Amino acid sequence: MENKNIRNIAIIAHVDHGKTSLVNEMLKQGGVFRDNQQVEDRVMDSNTLERERGITILSKNAACMYKDVKINVIDTPGHADFGGEVERVLKMVDGVLLVIDAFEGTMPQTRFVLSKALELNHKIIVVVNKIDRKDARINEVVDEALELLMDLGATDEQLDSPFVFASARLGISSLDPEKPGTDMSALFETIVNHIPAPTGDSTKPLQMLVSSCEQNDYLGKLAVGKIDQGQIKVGDNVTVVNYFDKDKKIQFRVVNIFEF
Repeated sequence: MENKNIRNIAIIAHVDHGKTSLVNEMLKQGGVFRDNQQVEDRVMDSNTLERERGITILSKNAACMYKDVKINVIDTPGHADFGGEVERVLKMVDGVLLVIDAFEGTMPQTRFVLSKALELNHKIIVVVNKIDRKDARINEVVDEALELLMDLGATDEQLDSPFVFASARLGISSLDPEKPGTDMSALFETIVNHIPAPTGDSTKPLQMLVSSCEQNDYLGKLAVGKIDQGQIKVGDNVTVVNYFDKDKKIQFRVVNIFEF
């Protein structure tokens, strides 16, 4: 069963290619913040070490609306040191935004994160970011991206992935680098039209892939993940199965649900 009003995407990139800034702008224009609200430059980086170092270490999820479609966005680490976090998150989504700096082009971590997305047969949207840079070399970067896709064995469909040209700093996107947009609508439209809606059978037993766990002083353990099938509600008793040892099972009671 398909939920046509939801899109689940991850944003992947080499470090400092503007991934987190792009998420911030999507949240702003997706109505997450009030018009007069002061928003930090790296709103998705809530971890103390992340703010101190200015990088994303842990994956973060948020949601915004575009027209009547809810877009669930997961920001992922750009540093190679946290590649395991990227791989785990990619299993929760149905497509990715591959962000590439309009000057630097494809870099080592670009290759790594893209290879993982292609292995999962995800839909790809290539976002050439920072097109407002004076030293931007947009056409060459597009060629580099296509060469990388071919080098990694992308399918014909993946080679036909759409390109969006954006400046997260200016909050604009366009499908034509020669005609800069005025907002992020071109990116939102591409996400809605190119990334498939999630599928799953709500009548089957519950299956949820947990990507990360956190400890909350008031609620206890928080499990972040994607429901592949079935339904879950407050008060349910659920069984957590150890991925590496299927015989290890723990029972938990659901006390709260946060939907993204």
